[in-house]
Amino acid sequence: MKNLKKVIAVLLALTLSVSLAACGQKQTGKQEPAQKQETAPKTEEKAPANETKAEPVKIVYARGMDATKANINIIEAFNKKYEGKIKVEFVEMPSDTGKQHDQYVTSFSAGGTEYDVFDVDVIWPAEFAQAGYSLPLDKLIEKDGINMDDYMKGQVAAGTFKGKLWAFPKFIDAGLLFYRKDIVDKAPATWEELIAAAKANKGKNGTKFGYLMQAKQYEGLVCNAVEFISAYGGSVVDGDGNIIINSPQTIKGLKVMKEIVNSDFVPNNITTFAEPESHTAFIEGQSVFIRNWPYQWALGNDEKQSKIVGKLAMAPLPKGDARAAATLGGWMTMINKNTKHPEAAWEFVKFMCGPEGQKISAIDGGLSPTYLPLYKDADVIAKNPHMGDPGFVEGLKAAVPRPVSPIYPKLSEIMQIEISKALAGQQSVEDAVKKMDEQMKAAVAAAK
Repeated sequence: MKNLKKVIAVLLALTLSVSLAACGQKQTGKQEPAQKQETAPKTEEKAPANETKAEPVKIVYARGMDATKANINIIEAFNKKYEGKIKVEFVEMPSDTGKQHDQYVTSFSAGGTEYDVFDVDVIWPAEFAQAGYSLPLDKLIEKDGINMDDYMKGQVAAGTFKGKLWAFPKFIDAGLLFYRKDIVDKAPATWEELIAAAKANKGKNGTKFGYLMQAKQYEGLVCNAVEFISAYGGSVVDGDGNIIINSPQTIKGLKVMKEIVNSDFVPNNITTFAEPESHTAFIEGQSVFIRNWPYQWALGNDEKQSKIVGKLAMAPLPKGDARAAATLGGWMTMINKNTKHPEAAWEFVKFMCGPEGQKISAIDGGLSPTYLPLYKDADVIAKNPHMGDPGFVEGLKAAVPRPVSPIYPKLSEIMQIEISKALAGQQSVEDAVKKMDEQMKAAVAAAK
């Protein structure tokens, strides 16, 4: 019995010592498995050594050749600003605008996505919108609070089709009146005044002619015709592309144009004059007045080839019964409807066609902004003094688009043929307008 009690006592002592040892391990934290469980999550939070940052969104921008550094500088400035987020890659299109147009059509008609953002001539937006090639921009503009009143109205109108804006204004050209300030003190305010001044001053200071223009049967003829039609209150199409050319206002405008073309103060072969013939005659000192594009200013002040350096001034084209009107030229920017990156594409369009991009275009490329505040920008004017000339700015503001229509090339062809016949005396202006109306309406109907 005594031996049994001794055995039980020994067993109890051993059990107690093991229990105390186990408790001692938990209290001192020397248990290895517990330490490994606490440090494991910290190891999992570390990024793998081979993990890379997300690549920036790539968008492709297409436009024709730029002989200046402006285009490259715009892209570099944008890529720097959006580094790591968006990267613009540039694709140069053919310098021939007709080939550019056809290349876009080939791509977009097949649903192509190789171009996200692309530049267009001001006569293309309606065609591309109708064909479903581009994104409408109105909601994007509204979302970002862009005030379109800050842009040239003529270009905004050129990018608008059926109540929506499809192309953002980028840079502008417009017909202007240039004149010899050593011969006349101020520009004529109306076409009637110009006719009188051209007659009265022809022959002064070595001149041969009173007025020069572009009256050859080509696109330039349409540009001149649109200016006369608009100045007297007429129009070729309405806002929905319907033909409205047959009006007393159109007829009067074209009659004034015909009067000038058939006058004795223009060259007797004026119907063979395009831009090269007219600007060459003017810088050689042959005319008092000329209607031409803004490049005439730099050309006329080029000492290497001009005989009238320091003798020319510029102004808006004269007024008709309704207004002063200048045919709009220039380029705009659109977004491919099928782009895979519409938000990134819009960021680039905003930058390139907004204050930052247009300032680069003006300073590095000499292009006339569509963003009006830049005409008061000291840096822009320092580089382009003529952009601070009120006559230059007012002339651009008077710009009106050529007929906004998805079949514009066909309308232009009809106008060239029928107006040329009227100028040559082969038909009356009334008959020309009637034929244009009939042919244009038939062309519109055939295109539906």
